[in-house]
Amino acid sequence: MNEAAKGRSALFAGGVAAILASTCCLGPLVLLALGFSGAWISNLTLLQPYQPVFIGLAIVALYFAGRRIYRPAQVCGPGEVCAIPRVRGGYRILFWIVAMLIGVAMTFPFIAPWFY
Repeated sequence: MNEAAKGRSALFAGGVAAILASTCCLGPLVLLALGFSGAWISNLTLLQPYQPVFIGLAIVALYFAGRRIYRPAQVCGPGEVCAIPRVRGGYRILFWIVAMLIGVAMTFPFIAPWFY
């Protein structure tokens, strides 16, 4: 696996872990916003015990992705994807989007009671 694929897979893993970490709390809120209602929505907390694990995995994946994305361009060989400034910029934007998703997953359980 080349360097670009490793960075991309770490970034993807961080995004998936962030989404999984926020499903226990954000899922019922999204359903309520879409107009779904009922007592069964309160039972959608199946993944809540695993939320710290998902957040931890997301932070670890984000760490490895950040190491690959923010390394100096001189480390990249000529012709590699990481040496192209436009691609590096795109990866950095995706990196911060995933970081914001993780931030939402970490803070949402504390602010969710304000919305219910």
